[in-house]
Amino acid sequence: MKKTLFLAIVVLGALLVPGRLSSKVVPETIFTDNMVLQRNATVQIWGKATPLSRVSVKPSWTTETYWAPVGKNGKWGAQFPTPDAGGPYTITLSDGEELTLKNILIGEVWVCSGQSNMEMPMGAQWSKDGKVGVDGFQEEIASLDKVPGLRLINLNKVTSNVPLESASVTNGGWTVCTEETVTPFSATAYFFGKYLYENLGIPVGLIETCWGGTIAEAWTSKESLSNMHDFDKSLEALEDLPERVKNWEADHQRAIDQWKVTVNGADPSWKNGKTNWATKDVYDASWGDIENPCKMQTLLGEDFDGAVWFRKAVDIPRSWADKDLTLSLSTIDDEDWTFFNGVQVGNIDGYDTDRVYTVPGSKVKAGKAVIAVRVIDYQGTGGIWGEPDKMFLQVKGDDSTRIPLAGTWKYKVSVPKEEVPELPVRLDPGPNFPTLLYNAMINPIVGYGIRGAIWYQGESNAERAAQYRELLPLMIRDWRKAWGYSFPFYIVQIANFMDAQTGPEESSWAFLRDAQKETAQQLENAGLAVTIDIGEAEDIHPRNKYDVGKRLALQALAKTYGKKVVYDGPMYHTYKIKGNEIEILFHSAEGLTTSDGKAPEGFWIAGSDHIFHKAEAKISGKKVIVSSPEVEFPVAVRYGWANNPYCNLVNGAGLPASPFRTDDWQQVRGGTK
Repeated sequence: MKKTLFLAIVVLGALLVPGRLSSKVVPETIFTDNMVLQRNATVQIWGKATPLSRVSVKPSWTTETYWAPVGKNGKWGAQFPTPDAGGPYTITLSDGEELTLKNILIGEVWVCSGQSNMEMPMGAQWSKDGKVGVDGFQEEIASLDKVPGLRLINLNKVTSNVPLESASVTNGGWTVCTEETVTPFSATAYFFGKYLYENLGIPVGLIETCWGGTIAEAWTSKESLSNMHDFDKSLEALEDLPERVKNWEADHQRAIDQWKVTVNGADPSWKNGKTNWATKDVYDASWGDIENPCKMQTLLGEDFDGAVWFRKAVDIPRSWADKDLTLSLSTIDDEDWTFFNGVQVGNIDGYDTDRVYTVPGSKVKAGKAVIAVRVIDYQGTGGIWGEPDKMFLQVKGDDSTRIPLAGTWKYKVSVPKEEVPELPVRLDPGPNFPTLLYNAMINPIVGYGIRGAIWYQGESNAERAAQYRELLPLMIRDWRKAWGYSFPFYIVQIANFMDAQTGPEESSWAFLRDAQKETAQQLENAGLAVTIDIGEAEDIHPRNKYDVGKRLALQALAKTYGKKVVYDGPMYHTYKIKGNEIEILFHSAEGLTTSDGKAPEGFWIAGSDHIFHKAEAKISGKKVIVSSPEVEFPVAVRYGWANNPYCNLVNGAGLPASPFRTDDWQQVRGGTK
């Protein structure tokens, strides 16, 4: 029986109250006309009625009547078996006054959750070209009469600091597929459900509960998160969160300001807002070398947070003297203080903001000049890490004078990670706070009979990929514990995005994909839909959601429903080093080939120096053999290891190989940005 809660609840969002509350017996908001109940299962229904009465439950597919006592608090719940797929049926509820739920189907029910790529609706609009709808949208709208057994329910975006009992739902609950209901519904979920419906020939019900831009810990219960101490401070704040968020912005800024005072106080280079590490006569020959742009964790360790100085000397031409200059440093994470010959020219706190500063002409003299940048990384990755061509110095307004700044800089740590205090907890009342979405958008549907879940999320956790290796399986086990059984859970591996790869990358997105793959391989009843071939460089929300839904459905058809279909692309299994070559063996590699008929691309190979070089690759049966003339003694291989790699390995079914690595070198952990 679904657990009921007697806690006072605080809802940070509007709850929709169904229009049918006039009856005495009221089922919960997820039990409505048009719903799909899980076939061949013992399912539950619950709600409210007259206290201390009893509710009769009469499904039309049986002559049995099921009874549920009503507690003093007016809550009741009943269990009953469902038949094989079919319908439509009715369920009549009564505590003296009858309420009949109509047009009910029995079939397969799936929860569809995640962030914006799961939320992205069928009728999504793009501002760049004015297109309405994901790929295939118009064709789907024109053929909705072909999916009468596909039913939808969408939960509203709601947050709560305590577990809620009632789900806030759109359209009054479950709906049939019409243009009005499909257009705002998840495109990935719709195509997944439609593919199942077409291949199983039975009704499919989809429960959409997702929120764009959200983090996985927001979708995980407090009870489970308490086993992972990364979130202890946030969990402690949950109880009085509603009162504290009233003034959260001012309080948080005061806490951050005090935190910065503490960090600055620990910095020998920084006294009373001034520094002696920025002038051009500072002796920096003993400092280390770093190739900027570069995330500082590459040299200082994945968990580094603290203050680091970067310095670069340039020669100022005589023609530049006394002229205003533009100093562009691309993106810096998190906060920078930038100096030109000891004079501060800029300061920005923002991990995703390009730095473009003006050097006043009065400070510009011919000869040697030093650009010095003090960077504090508060959490996660940090450093001068943007695009190389956005790092330059030039006469203001004259691009022809540009001096590139990408390349070798000197660096020195001024505040090591051991001296950086824990960042104050952000009490933003938005969705990105541990457990708020679980409380409001998962807990209310726990107990509704489901076959399984599909999950498309990860972009918002990419800067903490090592943490995600623990967090994602924890969340999955958390949901399964709540429902009481180990239901199937299928994960979308995040797609390729951002600038196309031009060289080896230490990509947080690649590490996140690896964490998703590892979770799918290590947990029972799990699977991975690879999408490394259908992303878009300039849009984090690819329009091709049909293939995402189909690949999820192939996982379910094979693993949940026992259909003989190819459901995985080539999956890395093991490797052997043979001389100057590495031989890689794959699972699910029947008909191993490339998507474009060319030689395999996307492989990178490294020796014991951990420096990767582009590899030459050739297919041999279910193996790929890689080598590079620049690596005499190879020890490791990576494939598709970048934000947006070009990789073309597929099997005979045309499904892409998942990115992988054979090494266990650096990965990104860090805290919440």
